Formats: sequence, C-alpha cells, structure tokens
Amino acid sequence: MHKLTDIEAAAELADLARQIARHDVAYHQKDAPEISDAAYDALRQKYKALLEAFPHLRPENDPETRVGAAPALGFGKVTHAIPMLSLANAFSDEDIQEFVERLRRFLHLSESEAVVFVAEPKIDGLSCSLRYEKGQLTVAATRGDGTTGENITENVRTVASVPKKIEGRVPDLIEIRGEIYMERKDFFALNARREKDGEALFANPRNAAAGSVRQLDPSVTAKRPLRFFAYAVGEGDGLPFTTQEDLRKALRAWGFKLNEPSRLCEGTDALLAFYRALEESRYELPFDIDGIVYKVNRMDWQKRLGFVSRSPRWAIAHKFAPEQAETRLKAIRIQVGRTGALTPVADLEPVTVGGVVVSHATLHNEDEIKRKDIREGDLVRIQRAGDVIPQVVAVDFKKRPEGSTPFVFPDHCPECQSLAVREEGEAVRRCTGGLICPAQAVERLRHFTSRQAFNIEGLGEKRVRELWADGLIRSPADIFKLKEHEDALKTREGWGAKSVENLLKAIEARRTIALERFIYALGIRQIGEATAKLLARHYGTLEAWVDAMNKAQNDQSPARHDLESIDQIGPLIAEGLVQFFSEPHNRDVLESLAAQLVVEPHKKVSSKKESILAGKTVVFTGTLATMSRAEAKAKAESLGAKVSGSVSSKTDYVIVGADAGSKADKARRLGVVLLDEEAWRAL
Repeated sequence: MHKLTDIEAAAELADLARQIARHDVAYHQKDAPEISDAAYDALRQKYKALLEAFPHLRPENDPETRVGAAPALGFGKVTHAIPMLSLANAFSDEDIQEFVERLRRFLHLSESEAVVFVAEPKIDGLSCSLRYEKGQLTVAATRGDGTTGENITENVRTVASVPKKIEGRVPDLIEIRGEIYMERKDFFALNARREKDGEALFANPRNAAAGSVRQLDPSVTAKRPLRFFAYAVGEGDGLPFTTQEDLRKALRAWGFKLNEPSRLCEGTDALLAFYRALEESRYELPFDIDGIVYKVNRMDWQKRLGFVSRSPRWAIAHKFAPEQAETRLKAIRIQVGRTGALTPVADLEPVTVGGVVVSHATLHNEDEIKRKDIREGDLVRIQRAGDVIPQVVAVDFKKRPEGSTPFVFPDHCPECQSLAVREEGEAVRRCTGGLICPAQAVERLRHFTSRQAFNIEGLGEKRVRELWADGLIRSPADIFKLKEHEDALKTREGWGAKSVENLLKAIEARRTIALERFIYALGIRQIGEATAKLLARHYGTLEAWVDAMNKAQNDQSPARHDLESIDQIGPLIAEGLVQFFSEPHNRDVLESLAAQLVVEPHKKVSSKKESILAGKTVVFTGTLATMSRAEAKAKAESLGAKVSGSVSSKTDYVIVGADAGSKADKARRLGVVLLDEEAWRAL
C-alpha cells in the first residue's frame, strides 16, 4: 500500500468511496444490501487503511464523514437533536490494543489509571430513536443519514417490547436509542409464510426487520415479530447517569430489554477474553450479532472524548471474521466511472455466503488481476469483504480449466471507444473521451443529483442516461430548465404525466441549496462531503468561495496561502480546486448554475451559549501538558473555532505549549495573541 504513488492512491480511494456510497443506499435506505456486513466492513477497512497511509488524499464523498443514507420518501422526516452516528470498526487484537492506547493518549492518562469498558453484543438490526416526553412515547425515528431520519412512530407503536410509557425517575424529555431486530426463529417462520404465499423472501433477519418497520401501513408492521433492544440515550433533560452501566440499569428499570450478555471489562485483556467467549457462543443466542461493542464506562470521559467524523471516540465495534465461499467466475466486465476510470468487475455464478446471494465481485484494477492471475472460468474464493460486491480473495489454480488464457485489459473505452490511457505511476486506466463519453457525462450528472448533493428524487441513473442521450440535459444547469420540455417528457415511454409532475416538483424544491451541498455536487476531485463542509464553513458564501478560488490561481497569493492553511486541506486538494477553476468550462457551469439557484450561506451551528471562540482562527504549537493535541483541537472546533495548521495575519490565537517553535515566533512578529495552556483552558 505504501508503495503506491499519490495518483494511484487517490484513484483507489475515490473508487472505494463510490462503492461504499452505493452500498450505504442499498443497506440503509432500500433495505436490500448486495453484500454481507462482513464484506462491507472489509471494504471500509481497506479504505480506512489507505486513507491513513495517504491522509492528504481524502476523496470526494468521503465515507468516513457520512453516516447511513438519506431518508426514503413516504415517511415524514425527523431531525435528530444530537446526531445518530455510527461506530468505528476493529477487526484484530492489535486494533483493540491501539483503540485503548489512543484513549489513554487523548485523555492524558497514566499507565496505572484503569480504563473500564462496558462490552455488549452488536445486534444486527435497524437503529431506532424513541423520544419520550413526560414518560410518554411521542416520536420514533430511524437513523437515516445520522442527521435526519424517517418518522416511523405509528409502526414502532406496534412493537410489543417498546414501552409506550415509562415510569419512575424519568426526565421530562429523554431520547432512548437502540435496535429493532427479529429473532432467527421468527425470521425463518416469516420466510416460510412468505414462500407459501408466493412472496419474495427476505435475505436475512436484519433485512426483514428493516423492511417491516418501513411499511407505509402500520397494520403490516404489527403482523411482523419485531423486538427492540435499548442501549443508549441521545437528547435529554438533566440525565442522571455517571456511567454507561448506570444507564443500562435505568433502561432496565424503565422496562426496556437490553442486549445481553454484557460485561464490565477493565483493560484490553479483559475485552479480548469476552470477545473470544462470545464469538464461540454467538450462535447459541436467539438473534444475530456481528461483533461486540466496547464503550468507555465513565460518561465524563465520554464527553471529553467526544466524536470524530462519523463516530464517537469512546466506543468501537469489534467485528467477527467474515465468511468465504467458492464459485465460478463467468466473465470479467469493464465499468466506466464518472472520472473515466475503467474498473474490472467479476461476474460470478450466484453463491450464498452467510445468507446473502452474491453474483458480482470487484477486481479493483488491472494490476490486481495480474497479481492474482485471475482468469475467466476460474474457480475463485470470494469473501464478503468489500465493495458494491464482494472481493475475489484467491484462485484455485488446481481446478483451472484447460486452455484458459490471461485476461487482456482493454486499451479502449467500452462505452465510447475512445483510447483508454494509463499514465505512468497511475493504478487505473482512464478513458480520454471526456464529455463525449456517455459513461462519464452520465456519472457526473448522477453525482450532481445524488442524495448527498442535490438529492433530486426521480433522477436516477436510467432517467439521467435517457435525458442525456436525447440531448435534454448536457450540463447540471440543464436540469433546472427541464420544465421547458414538460409536454415532451409526458409523452416519453414509461414516464407519464404524474411522474413528470413529481420530477419537476422535486427539481423546483432544490433551487435553494446549502453551500456545502453545492460545492460537493460539483464533483471536484478530492472534494468529498467533509472537505465541502470545511470550505463552506471557512468561506461562508458562494461569492466569497468563488472569488477566493479565482485569486488562488496564483500560488504565491494570500488567497492560496489561506486555502492551504485550512486544517485538513493540503497542497494536493488545493491544487485540485485551482485546476477546477482554471477550466473555462467549469466556470461556465458555475455561472449558469448561479443564475438558476439560490445557494444559501453556510449556517453556523447554534448553541445555547455563544462561544467567545465562535468564528475565531486558532493554531496550536508545542506540547500541551494537561490535554492531548487531539483533545484540544476537538474542543476548539466544538466551540466554533477554526483550527489552522499555519499562522497568518488572520490568526486570532496561537496556543503555545512546551518546546514551541517557529509558529510562536511568527505569531509574535505578526502581533497575534499568544496564550499559554492555562490561559487557553480559562478562555
């Protein structure tokens, strides 16, 4: 991995991110995953490892900053007062050792100070939030994309193990979080009834539970054998808990079922001992689990640790090993992505791996095919460990058919027949067709309309491809001119007046969009959701961002220096932005879009108490004594500050620790306020 060039790594990261995004929609929104949880986890593991090796190459649509998928249509929306994040994953003893050590470093703990965890089974179900006001259940919601979920209150009221009223010492407002699931015996019975009635079968208990909860008719949900485990709290008034174990006791007292068996574990050895014991006995449980969750027991430590990206720092999911299976590779097919990358995919004879039928597998790139000597007709071992589809782990060379020949990677695009070039140092081969290549044009437009971008319902791949082929949309701005073709659209086969009306309404509803979504939608290489939010937060308005990017064309300009000083944005990302704005075609796209849209300025996250640091730029230098650099940075950002990696005249505060170097000297020359650690904590 470390031998990859930046160009190779960037291409691989972008490819992995796109695949993860498609799986997120299939799993969280459609309840129809195409791969197993283990396969998905392995894909994320590969992505994370590659990102850690190349942190400056964070791609567009970064899955490390995204949770789940946007809510589906058909349900009302619920905005979570406190985001419902997902957990980081661990797959080895070393991962857990590093997790514990990382906590110690962040909290600045001595080696002798004990760290106690609550370890509990990771139930494989649908995450759900229950809001109680004065003890009464008022709202139930799915996790959705972590910020906004689906209102499933009436459906959840039919679940017997969800208390409709909780009594005792209950806060006036409390949000209980947990998992809706289905026991295996109930799942098998449900599938038996569906088979008898000629209905489609559910792939596994998780799909059955999620599909049952998302019924538009609550009476259908009521007939399904659903259950609920509680394991966390979100929003609440005066929550009385000091430890995670206290919370579990309170949940039990209020009538909630808990995910058992659980255990208090002190240190790494105790966690791993519990993991091994539960891994051996997992099939004796009446429900499916795919690992164990470890949570720091002390809630004051949880608060200090806070969150990073899409996950809490104080918890982790230790996943069980993935399953494998053998099948025949029928053919190798080439897909063309939005950036012109040619990606090989293995078409497989369908095989069931742990309850999920898979028929495709990623082959990543031509080097991977050569390295593993993968050929059409081979018997291959697949693992549900990645991607839109699983990955091919190895070939059974002893069973290779006679006369098989090595796969020859095409040097022309299968979509437009343009030359496909692999530049020196790159891992991928790319079509040179650019905008004349239908695959690239369609993929660019699909990205623009995707859930994380403009989220235009009704403009999926099929319709975008049709509209592009007929010349009705050639650039993003054309989407907002489709009303001019309303009559023609209604006569198209498979459309109809109602579908056209709904599509045009969906388009009109997106004429106002948040700045960060707009930036992300442009599809600039290296600019994912997280980076788009950073840019929106830093520049505030579309006009300010565009002006700064144009000025940043001069690599010696203050605008370029300001761009590269934004925390987490390095020279490579900055160069990608500059290249985007240097293209007249891209500037034309921006201008035409600006004439059609209202791009809202970035909204600062409101808080009950306005922080003195809100909007300020801070720089840390030297070693802090009472907290780690990571904790100090997280605290500053939580208070609305911008953390920069370099000092300039726009810096408001430089926090100076021991052995501070040139940054402190530069701050003195520029007259920037310097604070020692004690003054910083007081501020």
